[in-house]
Amino acid sequence: MSMESLSIPPQITATRSLVSETTRTRTHVKWIPPNFLELPRSPAKSKYLLKRRLCLSNGNGGIRQNPHAVGDKDGVIIVDHGSRRKESNLMLIEFVAMFREGTGYPIVEPAHMELAEPSIRDAFVSCVQQGADRVIVSPFFLFPGRHWHQDIPSLTAEAAKEHPGVSYIITAPLGLHDLLVDVVNDRIKHCLHHVAGDADECAACAGTSKCRLY
Repeated sequence: MSMESLSIPPQITATRSLVSETTRTRTHVKWIPPNFLELPRSPAKSKYLLKRRLCLSNGNGGIRQNPHAVGDKDGVIIVDHGSRRKESNLMLIEFVAMFREGTGYPIVEPAHMELAEPSIRDAFVSCVQQGADRVIVSPFFLFPGRHWHQDIPSLTAEAAKEHPGVSYIITAPLGLHDLLVDVVNDRIKHCLHHVAGDADECAACAGTSKCRLY
C-alpha cells in the first residue's frame, strides 16, 4: 500500500490510500503529524520528536469554508530572528519573494523578530491592509526553542490586539524535515567545490570570504 499526502497544517492531513489498480480509491481525513514530527524507531532518543501539536492559534477566527488551505483572505508572515547585518536581512526579503512566486499565495510578508524592520507588527498590519482576515505566522527557525515558545507568540498577540476581527496561527518551525537533508548536503557540496576552486561563493557566503579552509 502506498500513501500520498497533501501538505496542510500539522493537525489534519488528507490522505488517499491506493490499494492496487484493481481496487477503488478511498479518500478519508484523519490526524497525521507532519513528516518532521514522526518518531524514529527509537523514540526515547529525542524528546523533540513526540507526536504533539506544534502550532499555536488564538482561536478567534470561527469556522472557515476551507480551514486547511491558504486562501485569498489569508496573510502569511515568514519571520526570522533578525540581524544587525543588512545582507542577512535582505536574504529574508529574497526568500519571501521566492516563496510567494513558488506558492502563488497572494499575501506574503517578511518580518524580523528583533534587531531589524519590518517587525512582526509591521507585517501583521500589512497583511490586514491587503485584506487578510487570518494571519499565518511561519517561523523561519530550525527548532522549537524559546523564540517559538515565547517571543514570537508574545509579539504576534500584541500585534493582533489592534485587529480584533483577525485570527492568527503560529505554525511549527522547520524541524526535522526530510528535505533539509538535501539542503544541508547541497550546502556542504557547494562549499567543498568552492574551496577546490570549482565554484563561486554561494549567496549566503558571498563577500564574506568565510568559506575556506583554516
